[in-house]
Amino acid sequence: MKRTISTDDAPAAVGAYSQATTNGDILITAGQLPLTTDGELLDEESVGRQTEQCLDNVAAILESEGLSLNDVLKTTVFLDDIDDFDAFNEAYSEYFDEDPPARSAVEAGAVPKGAAVEIEAIATTE
Repeated sequence: MKRTISTDDAPAAVGAYSQATTNGDILITAGQLPLTTDGELLDEESVGRQTEQCLDNVAAILESEGLSLNDVLKTTVFLDDIDDFDAFNEAYSEYFDEDPPARSAVEAGAVPKGAAVEIEAIATTE
């Protein structure tokens, strides 16, 4: 049975979606932008710093359910500009240094709110 997830430790959804959903076996986050819990968009920050904020948001959602980034099976990364891949990857690697999850990274051409990066994750709850 589907259950929606919401935590004050990650930015509130900015549209008609949930921060995450779970069926008890897997947890799927919505795409996380580089937004602080106060709603401040870090769009003027470097791609690396934006990546960190996105992953901090993913981690906060997971932690609200007793999970961690170690439980992530797959991430999908949307970059505004694929030329930012190296800077993104350097920051991302700090969060997933051992046994990283599967990942797709694509140039989206335009990430919501003018951000440079958006990251979504699928985690196991087992």
